[in-house]
Amino acid sequence: MDVNIGVIGCGGIANGKHLPSLKRQKGVRIVAFCDVIESRAREAADTYGVDGAKVYTDYRELLRDEDIVAVNVCTPNDSHAEIAVAALEAGKHVMCEKPMAKTADGARKMVEAAKRTGRKLTIGYQNRFRPDSQYLKKTCERGDLGEIYFAKAHAIRRRAVPTWGVFLDEDKQGGGPLIDIGTHALDLTLWMMDNYEPKMVLGTTYHKLGQKKDAANAWGPWDPAKFTVEDSAFGFVVMKNGATVVLESSWALNTLQTGEALCSLSGTEGGADMWDGLRINGEEFSKLYTRKIELGAGGVDFYDGEVASAADVEMKTWIEAVREDRPLVVLPHQALVVTEILAALYESAQTGKAISF
Repeated sequence: MDVNIGVIGCGGIANGKHLPSLKRQKGVRIVAFCDVIESRAREAADTYGVDGAKVYTDYRELLRDEDIVAVNVCTPNDSHAEIAVAALEAGKHVMCEKPMAKTADGARKMVEAAKRTGRKLTIGYQNRFRPDSQYLKKTCERGDLGEIYFAKAHAIRRRAVPTWGVFLDEDKQGGGPLIDIGTHALDLTLWMMDNYEPKMVLGTTYHKLGQKKDAANAWGPWDPAKFTVEDSAFGFVVMKNGATVVLESSWALNTLQTGEALCSLSGTEGGADMWDGLRINGEEFSKLYTRKIELGAGGVDFYDGEVASAADVEMKTWIEAVREDRPLVVLPHQALVVTEILAALYESAQTGKAISF
């Protein structure tokens, strides 16, 4: 059975991730495209759509199409909740790009709508589908690390501020690197720990380097006048079982240790980190060991095998969940907790106080 998909929002994340990955899936028909800029939706339809794909500028019109089974929401953060709830209530299954919503209240409304309608809702945390993430998750589930009581979520860029779209607009996005890339690192970390019960958080945000003119940057200098979000943010999270998570995120920070969507885990039986590939550490026969996991699929000279991208695996899993009613990998309540923690960290940074759940 073919799955008819509608895509709402045809900007950078749609063209960079969702549309190419959807196009590569068997039995998928991308039949409708919506964007407030009609030419952008039409260009996406011409590139990725089936013959006769429909183009809309109002997502409500797209949702009235009864042939559409599921939608991918790829709009700015401030509209995620509104569109996702409307889509669920229209009987569509929904994959929403991360973060789940701009606010915790919006994320809660999405979870409630999914429960009320019985439709599937998932969030685009594709880093769970990387080979290293999948291996580490199995390691954690088997109990190799024991009780994971300390972890770090890493999302650090030295100078890579996104200067296009609405990334620098606090009203549209709700924040900067914390909500943009910190959300990936936090999701990955909590998933490995299988711990979604926060007790309290303490957060700090900074707008230090964003004020610089003609700054070095991967995508060219930013305009300080338009840089209304933080350039770095850090958090300290205590879980109800006493476990601690340290979250670090930045688009611009004077540091040489950089990496995104990474985590470090410390448990009673062992530890793991993703800084130099995937490394597992522990103690055996009264000696310490460090194991680096070989994740390539090859085994012969000059060929390391072919490994599907995380985005492609994510999209394949999503389509199978819709078509065959399989369980989701990224569950709504998990993404909700990530959003609640991020919102509490921003509140803590603003008030200077720890926030309790």
